[in-house]
Amino acid sequence: MKILAIVGLPGSGKTTAIEAIMDLGIVVTMGDIVRGEAKKKNIEPSGINLGKIAQRLRRDEGSGIIAKKCVELIIKKTDEIIFIDGIRSLSEVNIFRKFWKFPIIAIIVDEKKRLRRLFKRLRSDDPKNLEELKERDMRELKFGLDKVVKAADYKIKNNSTIDDLKKKTRAVVLKIIQNY
Repeated sequence: MKILAIVGLPGSGKTTAIEAIMDLGIVVTMGDIVRGEAKKKNIEPSGINLGKIAQRLRRDEGSGIIAKKCVELIIKKTDEIIFIDGIRSLSEVNIFRKFWKFPIIAIIVDEKKRLRRLFKRLRSDDPKNLEELKERDMRELKFGLDKVVKAADYKIKNNSTIDDLKKKTRAVVLKIIQNY
């Protein structure tokens, strides 16, 4: 089994990058664990609500709880290649690394482009204004996402087109898989 992690701030292009490589393996999205908790408790999956749920889970069950739940899912998989989407902290990285040695790929984007993309994207958990965006970024940074991005083995700049990001991502991932 080959594991690769894709990380980046909201709006960096993680989902687009993953679209370019989905045919190579399966994706385990850490945010789906949090969205599943919201659904179980019949809570609207807004950005603020999901952030609160993630904070509560980490507070009540430990900072690595979401990663632990993902490990349980991954262990059951038989796929050769698995992409982890949504690691937020080095403690989560360490939990996954107890089971697998894997590279981290960070998607990096200029802040102004990221803001424009988030405001256009209109996902239910996306910020609706600058204040919500700053709150969300602060949550992500509190979890330690900036440290994960800095520690990434590969960094892909996403300041150009969607096609460019997809080509860069695919090239990097194919190289990693070949040398895994």
